[in-house]
Amino acid sequence: MLNFECERRSGDGHARTEHVTLEPSCLVVAGWTGRDVHAIEHHIAELERLGVPRPSTFPLYYRASRALLTQDDAIEALGPDSSGEAEPVLFFAAGEWWLTVGSDHTDRRVESYSVAVSKQMCAKPVARHAWRWADVAARQDGIALRSRILEDGHWVAYQEGTLASIRPLETLRDGWLRGRAPVPGTFVSCGTLGALPNAAGIGIRPAAQMEIELDDPVLGRRIVHRYGVETLPVVA
Repeated sequence: MLNFECERRSGDGHARTEHVTLEPSCLVVAGWTGRDVHAIEHHIAELERLGVPRPSTFPLYYRASRALLTQDDAIEALGPDSSGEAEPVLFFAAGEWWLTVGSDHTDRRVESYSVAVSKQMCAKPVARHAWRWADVAARQDGIALRSRILEDGHWVAYQEGTLASIRPLETLRDGWLRGRAPVPGTFVSCGTLGALPNAAGIGIRPAAQMEIELDDPVLGRRIVHRYGVETLPVVA
């Protein structure tokens, strides 16, 4: 079960928060969701350097186990080759769509031979707060998506941009639903931004801790979630 503090805005702008407890019923991870073809090609090239094959088309929808969703402050990953990436996440609960932030934490070694399998290898952290989608849908392009990682003892920017870089989230959601009515507990992770390279020019890379964030500059509010990664030994 996941627990969210869900904020909705009334017509006069007043905020009301309700607690929603939700059992996930479906997890879908949308991939290759950028609006800018050049940005998609950049991300494809970034992953190709890690051995990840090019997608057959885009966007693609990867199913993953609903049990992977977690709000814990730490996850466990097998081996040193996993890393996270911040993503806007839409979920359906209490008759509404809600927006939160999650991390599509992925095993990069497995990704080099199967993206679909890699999506199943790691827990998928999500934040504990959400905004009603109807309250922000019309101005989604101005919402910032960021992540930071703990690197060499310092927090550094890892991803930075706005949802304007990602296809409109409702089109990604509806592309998965294809006219079907949403089921409570449906989660759609809607894509990500390229990683900012470090001083050595390396973009995608592992980290012991990650912080993911959505920032709504119009209302001056943020959704932030931080989690640690415990690396489990690979035993032959």
